[in-house]
Amino acid sequence: MSISAKDIRNIAVIGHSGEGKTTLCEAILFNGGTIDRMGKVADGNTVMDYDEQEIQRKISVNLSCASTVWKGVKINLLDLPGFYDFEGERHEGLSAAGGAVLVIGANGVLPIGAESIVDYCLRLSMPLVIFINGMDKDNADYVGTVAALKEKYRSKLAPIQIPIMREGKMQGYVNALSGRAFEFTQTGPEEIPVPENMQEELAAMQAQLTETAAENDDILLDKYFEEGSLTRDEMIHGIRRGIATMNTIPVMAGSALQNRWVINLMNEIVKYMPAAADLNPVLATDVKADRLVNVVCDAEGPFAAQVFKTVIDPYAGKISYLKIYRGGLKSGMTLFNPRTEQEEKIGLIYQIRGKKLESVSEAAAGDIVAVGKLSATATGDTLCDKNTPVLFENIRFPKPVLTMAVSAEKKGEEDKIFQGLQKLGEEDYTFSVRESSLAGETLLSGQGEIHLDVLAKKLKNKFGVGMVLRTPSVEYKETIRATATAEGKYKKQSGGHGQYGHCKMRFEPYDGDFVFEEEVVGGSVPKQYIPAVEKGIRECLGSGVLAGYPVTGLKAVLYDGSYHEVDSSEMAFKAAANIAFKEGLKNAKPILLEPVMKMKVIIPEEYFGAVMGDIVKRRGRIMGTDIAEGKTVLSAEVPQGEILKYATDLRGLTQGKGRFIAEFCRYEEAPEAVVAKVVGK
Repeated sequence: MSISAKDIRNIAVIGHSGEGKTTLCEAILFNGGTIDRMGKVADGNTVMDYDEQEIQRKISVNLSCASTVWKGVKINLLDLPGFYDFEGERHEGLSAAGGAVLVIGANGVLPIGAESIVDYCLRLSMPLVIFINGMDKDNADYVGTVAALKEKYRSKLAPIQIPIMREGKMQGYVNALSGRAFEFTQTGPEEIPVPENMQEELAAMQAQLTETAAENDDILLDKYFEEGSLTRDEMIHGIRRGIATMNTIPVMAGSALQNRWVINLMNEIVKYMPAAADLNPVLATDVKADRLVNVVCDAEGPFAAQVFKTVIDPYAGKISYLKIYRGGLKSGMTLFNPRTEQEEKIGLIYQIRGKKLESVSEAAAGDIVAVGKLSATATGDTLCDKNTPVLFENIRFPKPVLTMAVSAEKKGEEDKIFQGLQKLGEEDYTFSVRESSLAGETLLSGQGEIHLDVLAKKLKNKFGVGMVLRTPSVEYKETIRATATAEGKYKKQSGGHGQYGHCKMRFEPYDGDFVFEEEVVGGSVPKQYIPAVEKGIRECLGSGVLAGYPVTGLKAVLYDGSYHEVDSSEMAFKAAANIAFKEGLKNAKPILLEPVMKMKVIIPEEYFGAVMGDIVKRRGRIMGTDIAEGKTVLSAEVPQGEILKYATDLRGLTQGKGRFIAEFCRYEEAPEAVVAKVVGK
């Protein structure tokens, strides 16, 4: 039988790359008996990092899932990539999670990425525990790390452990809630008396936790003011309530690699993290009534679930990960997809253990499972009872920020690249592919250089097609600044009928893309040949006279010419128009236009000066500043050619804390230095 929602904890394990998230998951799975030995990221044999790219790079690339049972509670772990380029995987995982464990190193500082993760969880009201990892390392700095966290989140932080340190390493801990001390031995944690030199620190921490617990419950607060103390059960209740409302963030410590104090973390997850049944109802749209409704985690209600991830397996095919919000799921059920308005027959249901899928007969509300071979359902879609259709809000993904031009390693395999990327697009919603009509390139846009490189490697491994990435061409255009006339004459005699076309043209600047007019009098160019002249000019617009870029802002006027009764033809007049175009534009003061992008850069205030200075160096114009969600929002206009790799540069400038969005604004005349460089190429 499936486990009930009151005994399920859906926990996202999150943190910056290299902090030990996957190793922590490995320790939890081992302690719970799901696996019989701990794998290592360095050896490429962990449950969660099973993708070929993850094994090679020693970092998590994909969201991975696995579960274990601890003290009668099922813990569904969602191991989320920490590297910025795979933020979309984080969004998927957090959409299914009911709480999160942030893993940070014991380095005495607030690590890169940690601040943004805490802020993100605060915005989502996602219950959070911080696990300070690496306490087995020489000179691990628990006190400094907690101090750095308190400096940023003083009112919310609740350290519940005091490490017992010897020779710079954590040998045990004192639990401030229970007042008990434990030391690590060869056979596991062993209770010891609280060391005398830690009694004062314990009393101070207990006083702080008592205040924190009281602040989360009005009844407890009244008692605290009256009596000045709370019972242990009351403190636990207050802390649990604070965690659920994100008013309290507990802090714990240990070593994932050595599997020390991880059991303590598991105990706290079971004790303090909200069960799937206790989470707030999820908003959805009642499709029939067209109104918002609350979907409560009810095992007996009509079925409702959301696909939060799709995996394309070369052998098993399409696998969809489901978070069940209401009702029960059984093999053979027919469910309804409100977006596609199609039904899906459920075949096998799987428990997920990394790349391994274990068949089960059913699953209940609150659980996370996988199903195979859904034909008309994608990531973010809702599956529900057809008689009670609801639609959950779609998962929001970050927009691509870095674009590269792509080409096939082997000529003629361009179609295979498109087909392969289309398949990968079912798994990954954070990249896009488009054709550049101006530069004639295929453009792949994603979250960063590593993201695009991973896509190229996946394409090779899964579909056998090689893809080359390179910096894309800037989509320049050309136009004119003066009026000029030109004469085009095409005359060819090769025996028999010859070719003759003659046109006189005037080229003028135009406030638009292109317009063609004729002012021919007296029939110097017969009516039947005028469309050929226009066609000839239009065919020339794709390549200007400066550097071969498309021409815009041009008015072409045919005002005179001549013809031959026998030798004139449409082809001859097209050729004559081509000659006139090249001659006329050379004399009409041709200029190069560069695309200008409108940008919004969102950064912490301390990076404002550095980022603004960098934008100015890129020939950018600062248009204004604003404040949003405690961050500085800098608006600017910057030439496209100056920000081709801005995603990478901004991360370097802001330690990964900055982000930006950019969209095309307009074209402007390029300065002489840029023109010389482009024409030189």
